Amino acid sequence: MADYPPAALRLVAALRKLPGIGPRSAERLALHLLSAPPGASKDLAHALQEARNQIQPCPECGFFSEDGLCEICRDKNRDSSLLCVVEHAPDVLNFERSAAFKGKYHVLGGLLSPLDGIGPEELKIPSLLALAKRNQTKEVILGFGTDARGETTAIYLAKELSALGLKITRLATGVAAGSGLEFVDSITLGQALSHRREI
Repeated sequence: MADYPPAALRLVAALRKLPGIGPRSAERLALHLLSAPPGASKDLAHALQEARNQIQPCPECGFFSEDGLCEICRDKNRDSSLLCVVEHAPDVLNFERSAAFKGKYHVLGGLLSPLDGIGPEELKIPSLLALAKRNQTKEVILGFGTDARGETTAIYLAKELSALGLKITRLATGVAAGSGLEFVDSITLGQALSHRREI
């Protein structure tokens, strides 16, 4: 039985590693790229390489940045007394799209998951504590989903941050139990942020 040439199979395998891309989607994308004019795949490769070379984590909060501090950290109109801690950089965009939060962020770089070997040492907790002190933060909002990893991380961070005398809050319900933030629409996220609760 005939199959795609080895280079095409390697392309399909590479595309399958992307989140949300299954075998059929990877195959369709690969076929599209191989069937498109040569300039299209070169443009994609160039854009990907350029993004990888130019975009770095913001040294202050961990969000995406092309030039030192990100746009959010440079914004003097942001309320630095409010700090929202999120799992990954794309979560910042979810909050920004809700237009309900005007404070600063900290990207933790993951959530506690002992079964997966992710403990406090693997997360950016020391930089979170330093940022909270440096910005004279008054309230820390733990902006995680309500799954077991989110709850475990929230409990751990609440204990660590309470030593600084800060108000610690969680998102209100409205975010479905057991879900991650990537599946929450901006209206629901805005309502959950507005009705957050102290822990």
